[in-house]
Amino acid sequence: QVQLVESGGGLVQAGGSLRLSCAASGRTFSSYNIGWFRQAPGKEREFVTAIGWNGARTTYGDPVKGRFTISRDNTKNTVYLQMNSLKPEDTAVYYCAAHPGSGRYFYILSIRHEEYDYWGQGTQVTVSS
Repeated sequence: QVQLVESGGGLVQAGGSLRLSCAASGRTFSSYNIGWFRQAPGKEREFVTAIGWNGARTTYGDPVKGRFTISRDNTKNTVYLQMNSLKPEDTAVYYCAAHPGSGRYFYILSIRHEEYDYWGQGTQVTVSS
């Protein structure tokens, strides 16, 4: 089992940057794939990006490609989301989530929130125009 805590959200002007962190507890963090999702008011939860258990694989949702970068440091049990060139439409609550990188997920990164087992409480990101 793993517990996740997001931080780093805040208010930023359009074109600015933020770095979110997802800190995890548990000795087996390095065996989990981690995803970031976001949810804006009145909208469904949206996939942002994911990273494999060893950091070798990443995938991004189309709206954030080229602007966001996911990385992880397994020695610190932390995943990072660097967000650059932020737009007002990036405003949302951002959640990190985890599922074991085993079986088919040893090679595949899921973009479906239903397939993630553990979730953080979320951190608000607001981008002003």
